[in-house]
Amino acid sequence: MFRSYQSLFRRTDGSAVRGLRPPQSSMLDVEFAQLSDRGRVREHNEDYLGYSLPQTPAEVRSHGWLFALADGVGGQAQGEVASRAAVESLIAGFRASAGGELHTALLPRLVQDANAHVCETESAAGPGGAGMSTTLVACGVRFNRAVVAHVGDSRCYLLRSGRSTALTRDHTIASEQASLGLLSAREAAEATTRHVLSRSLGSNLFVNVETSDHQVLRGDVLLLCSDGLHGAVTASDMAHTVSHSTDLKSAAERLIALANERDGGDNISVQLIRVREVERVGMYRGRPYKLR
Repeated sequence: MFRSYQSLFRRTDGSAVRGLRPPQSSMLDVEFAQLSDRGRVREHNEDYLGYSLPQTPAEVRSHGWLFALADGVGGQAQGEVASRAAVESLIAGFRASAGGELHTALLPRLVQDANAHVCETESAAGPGGAGMSTTLVACGVRFNRAVVAHVGDSRCYLLRSGRSTALTRDHTIASEQASLGLLSAREAAEATTRHVLSRSLGSNLFVNVETSDHQVLRGDVLLLCSDGLHGAVTASDMAHTVSHSTDLKSAAERLIALANERDGGDNISVQLIRVREVERVGMYRGRPYKLR
């Protein structure tokens, strides 16, 4: 069974490292945990998770943090290759960016690049890669903002004061029909097309990326997940589990366990990002300035 966990205090090779503590308490500071599990039915895991952490206080302000989660489309060829290609392209592009660009402009462009990379990966794979595609949800955190860009039905929630708010909407046939008033919310949740994607990375050379910008407060938790989690665990149960856990690692483990107990028919992945401190800024002509 595949499992992975990394936090702000641990390198990807498992060696311990001190978390990045900004020298001023007013600078943005976050901690995170992530976990992925293949579930109780699937033979392998087609989800892929990634992140980019600032290495200096200057990068906290110029780039911030980026978190990404992709779910290779089940039943399609090499879904695990598509999800990994998407996340790795996104993270590499973020790290190579000049810095200072608004996340609302940067993230959708990087998702478009990730889509192109998945298409290129499919072509290079030959007949075995035909139909390769994946969902992708990405969250950039900087100053006092969280920018979410997504394609597909992997989700991002904001957990605040024990309550959850969805920051994404599923790009599925049922969800699109509900937004047009053709189905009620309850009908959409029960429709057979609720898992049929209306858009994904790798399906076309251009993809419609949905992007949103949100203010974050000290103590907020951002939760990114694949449908293996949100299809089995309600948003209110996610908020309750996180708010009653001693730390993010144990919260992630409990969420995975709940999803397996209630369903387990799909891969299950989650990223949890807690905002420990924010930097109050204003914007003038697209450039941030510090508020006193």
